[in-house]
Amino acid sequence: MLKKFLNANFLIITLVALIIFTIKPAAMATGLFGPLQTVSKEAGGLNTAIGYFYHEDTYKNGVDHTIRLNEIYSQAAYGAKNIWEVYARAGLADMKIFDVFSSTDASVNADRDNFEANWEFFGTLGAKVFYAINSVWGIGAFIQGTYYLSDFTDTVSGTDGPTPFTSGLKVKNFWNANFGVGIQATFPRGIKFYAGPYVYYSGAEVSSHTYVSSSEYSVIDDTIRNKSIVGGFTGLDIPLAKGFRLNVEGQFAERFSVGAAISYTY
Repeated sequence: MLKKFLNANFLIITLVALIIFTIKPAAMATGLFGPLQTVSKEAGGLNTAIGYFYHEDTYKNGVDHTIRLNEIYSQAAYGAKNIWEVYARAGLADMKIFDVFSSTDASVNADRDNFEANWEFFGTLGAKVFYAINSVWGIGAFIQGTYYLSDFTDTVSGTDGPTPFTSGLKVKNFWNANFGVGIQATFPRGIKFYAGPYVYYSGAEVSSHTYVSSSEYSVIDDTIRNKSIVGGFTGLDIPLAKGFRLNVEGQFAERFSVGAAISYTY
C-alpha cells in the first residue's frame, strides 16, 4: 500500500521536497495560510477546522531574540464559487524566548535563561481570492492578521554578586500581519499543492521589571520587531473521507515553522 501511495503521489512529494530544500530562508509568520482556493462548496458554504502550528522566528531590538510559539486553534470559514473565502480563528498559544534572562556579566546569575509563558488567547482574521488558469493550475492571494489578546509574562530569581534579585518580563500587544501570493496545482483525487512568497510584519511591546533586595526597583520598556519581512511557504491539502481534509504546511525562514489542520466542509 505504501509503495502504491508513493507511486501515485511521486510528483507531489518531489515538488514539496524541492521547495523545502531550495527556498532561501527569510521570514516566518504564525498560523497556516492554507490552500489558496477555498474548500467550501462552489455554491457557497461553511467549512471549519482545528489546527496546530509550531512557529519560530527571530525578533530584534538591538539584540536578536529567538521566539518560539506553540499554537492550537479552531477556525470557521465561508467561501463560494471556488474563488473567495473569509475566515476567523480563536486559539491558545504559549511562548518561549531563548536566553533572554542570560547575562554576559559573570557576577549575575539567574535561575534559568529562557522566558517561558503558558497558554494565552489569540484571534486571527483572514481572506483569500483565487483565479483558476485551467483545471489544474491557478493563482491566488491572501491577507491574514493575528493579535494576541493576553500578555505573556514570566519571572526569574537570581543574584548579582551577593545581592539577590527578582526579574520579570512581560510581552504585550503582540501582533502580526501577512500578505502573500502563490500558485496552486490540483492533482488527481483532489489533492492540492500550493507554494509562494509572502511579506510579514510583526511586533510587540516588552517591559522588564527588576527588584533588587526588595528595596530597589527598575523598569525598562522597549519594542521588538521581526528581523526579516519576506518569506516562502508551501503545503498540501489532502481529501480524507466524508468531507474531511488534511492540510500540512511549512513556512521557511532563518528557522522553520510547520503546522497541520483537519477541516470539514459542510
